[in-house]
Amino acid sequence: MSLVQTARHYLDMLGLQLRQAKLGRRQCGFSNFDEERMLGRFIAEFLPPGHSRTAVDIGAGDGVKSSNTYALFRGGWQGLGVEGDRSRARRLARAYKNFAGVEAVNALATPANVVQLLRSHGVETDFGVLSLDIDSYDYWVLDALLRSFRPRLVITEINEKIPPPIKFVVKYDPEFRLQHHFFGYSIASLEDLCERHNYALIALEYNNAFLAPRELDGVRPLDVVEAYRRGYLERADRQERFWRNSDMEILHSLEPEEAARFIEHFFARHRGKYDLSIARPAEVEHAHF
Repeated sequence: MSLVQTARHYLDMLGLQLRQAKLGRRQCGFSNFDEERMLGRFIAEFLPPGHSRTAVDIGAGDGVKSSNTYALFRGGWQGLGVEGDRSRARRLARAYKNFAGVEAVNALATPANVVQLLRSHGVETDFGVLSLDIDSYDYWVLDALLRSFRPRLVITEINEKIPPPIKFVVKYDPEFRLQHHFFGYSIASLEDLCERHNYALIALEYNNAFLAPRELDGVRPLDVVEAYRRGYLERADRQERFWRNSDMEILHSLEPEEAARFIEHFFARHRGKYDLSIARPAEVEHAHF
């Protein structure tokens, strides 16, 4: 690494630390943004007192930092956290060690094993809360899980950089390694997944989408364009919080066809490893940003 590259690296790291310190003062609880409070509101609205208080966290990390479920487990919920990285899984086990009925599992969740993984730990079909964030082929894991389970609330990370009407989905690859911006799926593709399993998008908090079964009383499905605009695009601090997304910011000023070509060029080295299309006009209206 040259002297200039080294200097840039340390300046970038310093900038990241300053941003994290500044943003950290605004946070409360354990989740990244306001997911914890929102989840509490939806639990009160959609989970009656006698319903299962089981949470499943797939991609749980160390169980505490940026966790959507740690507060639930501290409050007496049961369930499990699944983490593929061995080092983080050890920290996850330490975080859960004093919680009765909460297990830490060191496993890499895939579309092929996720159903059996939950069943082997006694997770009920209609358990309370699912949090999914594995920064890879999340779409296919969620698709497989919802074929056999019907959680009352789902929090799933989207690839927030890619606006509707662009449909983007990373294909399942057992050798997947997280790379710059290349992971997950767009909110327009999440809409397809919701329709397939009869779920509704009920909120978007920056890059975390909240879903609930459509048959629940009081569920008010959101239009993906409006959800994206309010939950991510027009948030006053979006560019500050997601400063690493600056090299894809142009997507919000392009027509869908131009945006698709930009993504194809941007992800040229990943050709064949993702699906990309544009939602039909009838699916997403007025979706130009």
